[in-house]
Amino acid sequence: MPETIIIPDFSLSPRIDQVGIEERADRITKRSIKKESKVSLLKLGLSMIDLTTLEGKDSEGKVKQLCYKAKHLLDSYPSLPTVAAVCVYPSMVKTAKQSLGSSGVKVASVATAFPSGQTSLDIKLEDVRFAVEQGADEVDMVLSRGKFLAGDYNYVFDEIAAVKEVCGEARLKVILETGELVTFDKVRRASDIAMYAGADFIKTSTGKVSPAANLPVTLVMLLAIRDFYYKTGRMVGMKPAGGISKAKLALHYLMMLNEILGGDWMNNHWFRFGASSLANDLLMQLMKEKTGIYQGKDYFPID
Repeated sequence: MPETIIIPDFSLSPRIDQVGIEERADRITKRSIKKESKVSLLKLGLSMIDLTTLEGKDSEGKVKQLCYKAKHLLDSYPSLPTVAAVCVYPSMVKTAKQSLGSSGVKVASVATAFPSGQTSLDIKLEDVRFAVEQGADEVDMVLSRGKFLAGDYNYVFDEIAAVKEVCGEARLKVILETGELVTFDKVRRASDIAMYAGADFIKTSTGKVSPAANLPVTLVMLLAIRDFYYKTGRMVGMKPAGGISKAKLALHYLMMLNEILGGDWMNNHWFRFGASSLANDLLMQLMKEKTGIYQGKDYFPID
C-alpha cells in the first residue's frame, strides 16, 4: 500500500453507464447455483447479517431479545454460524454489549443524527463518541446528502474523516442513502469520497428511504471498491441494506460480490447484509436443504 494516498478531484469521478450496469446486474440473476454450493452460501449469508432494531419504541427488553436471537438462530441446527452483528441506537449499545457477552457477535451503532444527518458536526461527533464509549465495535454514520448534492464535497470528506478519527478502534460504515442520490454517477462519487475519507465500509441505505438496496446500485459500489483497492491497496467493505428479505436474492448478491471483488471479500469482515428479515428466510431454506421439507414462518422467531 502506498505510504501516501493521493486524494483525487471528486468532481472528476468516473461516469457510469447506467444501461450497462443494469444489464450486468440482471445477468447475475439468471445464473444458477449447484446444490452442493447452495448450503455453504446460505450459511455464509447468515453469518453476514446485521440484525437491526432502529425504532422509536426500542426498549432494553426488545434489544435483549434480538441479541438472544443473534446467538441462538436455530438451536435444532447446531452447525449454524451466528450473525455478524446487532445494530442499535447509541442508547442501547450498553444493553446489547452485555447481552451478547463473549458470543463473538459485534455491536454496531448508528450515529451522526441517523437517519437524516441534519445536525451540526459537533453533535454528530458527540453522538459517535457516546456510542464508542458505550462499547460499539462498529459505527454506521449517515452521509450529509444535502451538502453532497449541493456539490460541497470537501465538507462531506472532512466530516467523514472527523468521524473516523473519533471512532478510534471501532470500524466505520458510511451510509450513502443511495435512494436520495438518485443517479449512479452520484453513487460512485459518494462512494469515492467515503473511501478516501477513511470509511471501513460503504453502505447503501438507512432502510428508512425507498428505494433502498438493489443489485445495480450495489454493483456500482462494488466496482468503486475494486478501483479504490487497485489504486491504494486498502480493502473496504460493502453493506447493502434495506429490501433484502429473500435467500435467493441474497445469493445473487454473493455471486456478484465474488465476481467483482473475489474470495478475499467473501466473509463477514468485509461484507454485510443490513436485512433482519433475511435471517428467517435463510433459515427456512437451510432447513429445506437439510430435511427436504419447508417449515412455516411460525417455527422461527420474529425478533
